[in-house]
Amino acid sequence: MRYFILIICCLYSLNSSAQDEPKENKFQNIFTVPDTLNKTRFWTLNTTLGVGYTGVVIALDRVWYAQFPRSKFHTFNDMGEWEDMDKMGHLFTAYMESRLSAQMYRWTGVERKKAAYAGVILGTVFQSTLETLDGFSEEWGWSWGDIGFNTAGCLTYLAQELAWKEQRIHLKISSWRRKLHDETITSTDGMHTASLVDRRNYLYGTNYGEILLKDYNSLTIWASLNIHSFIKNENSKFPKWLNIAVGYGAENVYGGFDNIWTDDDTGAEFILEEANYPRYRQIYFSFDVDLTKIKTKNKFVRTLLMGLNIIKIPAPALEINTLGKVKFHPIHF
Repeated sequence: MRYFILIICCLYSLNSSAQDEPKENKFQNIFTVPDTLNKTRFWTLNTTLGVGYTGVVIALDRVWYAQFPRSKFHTFNDMGEWEDMDKMGHLFTAYMESRLSAQMYRWTGVERKKAAYAGVILGTVFQSTLETLDGFSEEWGWSWGDIGFNTAGCLTYLAQELAWKEQRIHLKISSWRRKLHDETITSTDGMHTASLVDRRNYLYGTNYGEILLKDYNSLTIWASLNIHSFIKNENSKFPKWLNIAVGYGAENVYGGFDNIWTDDDTGAEFILEEANYPRYRQIYFSFDVDLTKIKTKNKFVRTLLMGLNIIKIPAPALEINTLGKVKFHPIHF
């Protein structure tokens, strides 16, 4: 969840910057991108981002990282952990941070190409800061895998801006917790029992905000491609809003590298049998809607649709997984 806090900070910065607009024009102009640089917006945004960034980093260090033992700076190879769902989270977060940051600079009147570079720089700084904090924490470490996926997320945004001056392939997210059989698990010494539902809730939380952000068994990260944007015929009647989407997910993930854990209170070790709960990865193929292609003259609605476009809509999906199985889902979210 901590990797999404800076996205919230970016959104807050956009709203905060808007407060300096003249009152009589604030509501009608707040969603308008000026033709030239608006210095008031530009410097207010820079100040807000600087203050917000500093505050969030200090808060993360004191509220989150202070709970765990410190260490000398060190690296940690976590490739394969959580079936690499956390790496998909890095990809998505870095993409969104770059995109939101660039949109904020466009909102100040900065030219599109320069705004795109600014967005990527900020996305890289945000994610690298978190990685540096990880590097000084005994619990984690600087991960070159994280850095690689952070870079890929930033470049996914930048490459499209430079090549097409638009995002034809949006990275999106969806999450839905499926019903879980509450199996009782006996510890390896035979003296304690645990609930699989309790294990899931301990790792991933219980409210939808937690589930959306960190339940790796419920989360799917999507690359949603707009078909019409690749059609060269300007008179094509193909729906401009229709996308095809490829998603990545995982199942039966109840630990980092394996489904073995130790109870904090009793010290008992539990092992989830691979035969009953095999860990596997999933690739999904589905349809989606690009909400930014829905025409509206209302600038507020257009901005709202842009924000909602980070979520993949529920739709039928075909799943191919590493167990060698193919499944059809009438609705997958």
